[in-house]
Amino acid sequence: MADMTPTPHIGAKFGEIAEKVIMAGDPLRAKFMAETYLENPVLYNEVRGMLGYTGTYKGKRISIQGHGMGIPSIGIYSYELYNFYGVKTIIRTGSAGAYDPELNLGDIVIGMGACTNSAYAQQFDLPGTYAPIADFGLVRAAADKADALGVNYKVGNILASDVFYGAQPDAWKKWQQMGVLAVEMEAVSLYLNAARSGNKALVICTVSDSLVTGKETTSEQRQKSFTSMMEIALDII
Repeated sequence: MADMTPTPHIGAKFGEIAEKVIMAGDPLRAKFMAETYLENPVLYNEVRGMLGYTGTYKGKRISIQGHGMGIPSIGIYSYELYNFYGVKTIIRTGSAGAYDPELNLGDIVIGMGACTNSAYAQQFDLPGTYAPIADFGLVRAAADKADALGVNYKVGNILASDVFYGAQPDAWKKWQQMGVLAVEMEAVSLYLNAARSGNKALVICTVSDSLVTGKETTSEQRQKSFTSMMEIALDII
């Protein structure tokens, strides 16, 4: 298998990707993280512009991979990483829109569970409703690291949404009433793929905008300034 490229979406050969992977929706954020934090990063993937790098961080072999936007996109990449490349742990570092009025721009959200309006779980034909959750060891480590860094954060439920421009603009308030902290667009398929393959996953997001206040960050800030989230992921993976 060492001479094979296992999937059509990732150009790496088996063994070129570490067992521990940090993912980002924006491939340029993946590039920024790899070039800023990894020692001797090697580019292993450029297929579809979804950049992926392997290097070392504090002696640990780590890969950093873009995953694109939305539940289906990270669903494909995380499935392939878990099932074809031998990856054991994935931490997604992303941006999120705050539902909780106590969350401000730049605060960290650690996704203990993932609510969703997606039908992704239906493929498993489960005899009930499955609650996708993160690995507890990663959740605890992320919270401990956030404490050590002195950053503002919350741990709890997030919404993985299938839509960005929804036809019901106030629907988020119903999720807010259920204590959901923030919205992003990927966690549910990552958590489901981790569970099905017997591996670990966590989503850590930085608040990029607030549905409560209407404040938001720029695309450049989302790409390069969310360094606390990146450092948490790198240290705990």
